[in-house]
Amino acid sequence: MDAIKRILAVIDPTKEQQHSLSRSIDLAKKSGATITAFLSIYDFSYEMTTMLSADEREAMREAVIKDRQEWLNEQIALYPELTIDSCVVWHNRPYEAIINTVINDGFDLVVKGTHQHDTLKSVIFTPTDWHLIRKCPAPVLLVKEKEWPAKGNILAAVNAVSENDQHLELNKRIIKDARFICDLANATLNLVNAYPATPVNIAIEIPEFNPGVYNESVKKHHFESTLSLAEGFDIDQAHCHIEEGLPEDVIPDVAARLNSELVVIGTVGRTGLSAALVGNTAEHVIDSLDCDVLALKPDGYVSPLAK
Repeated sequence: MDAIKRILAVIDPTKEQQHSLSRSIDLAKKSGATITAFLSIYDFSYEMTTMLSADEREAMREAVIKDRQEWLNEQIALYPELTIDSCVVWHNRPYEAIINTVINDGFDLVVKGTHQHDTLKSVIFTPTDWHLIRKCPAPVLLVKEKEWPAKGNILAAVNAVSENDQHLELNKRIIKDARFICDLANATLNLVNAYPATPVNIAIEIPEFNPGVYNESVKKHHFESTLSLAEGFDIDQAHCHIEEGLPEDVIPDVAARLNSELVVIGTVGRTGLSAALVGNTAEHVIDSLDCDVLALKPDGYVSPLAK
């Protein structure tokens, strides 16, 4: 993401405040990008109108679209400082409508608001959010209500010791995109890398196994690899956070300590049976975060909706 030229801001008709639109405007002002406010609608009562003629059904659908288009225009009018395009699509699966629009029209970034649990004050990710994280080829920025502060912290989550070429390239992509957003937001770039604790079962089953030596070796390997990665991008060692534990514990904890406004994380886009059986570490991390999230796919990723 060397540049953002086209932003798709996903509108939530159930919300009074459109945080996706306001965040998109902040980014557009700094990057020169254009914005399209996008609304996917579907009226389930349409399914109950089979007794009507095709023309009557079409007229009903057009009436609903026109009503929502007028409402969307009113939302856009609240932001007169920029020219914002609008798009209303009739589709019973919002995530498919969003991804198809991204693929067909070449958007560089999707910005979508998240829902917040009123009591716990934590982020709730909807099925549409998860489908976008898994299947959208463009970066997906999921935003909360809180504005980004000036001179804040942005956290890039990396796996510095992976031997998978795709993951190594994704590390570079994460850092480059995080730095690009840092430049736009006047924020400080930080790296976080989690390393595993000593497996308890090995220590029990192999008497001669020295867990202390093993742990120090693993720690040293992760420190050296992360600092080497950081050095390649001129990131100061003080901004590298290398901690023992599971990524889904370490990354949210570091993000909270830094009061990060954004965590940038790579996702491999698993779907189907492999996702159910293997799971996706990135998704566990995202589900534990309480800040904005930028989810990236590897270069060359092809959405299943494009196949």
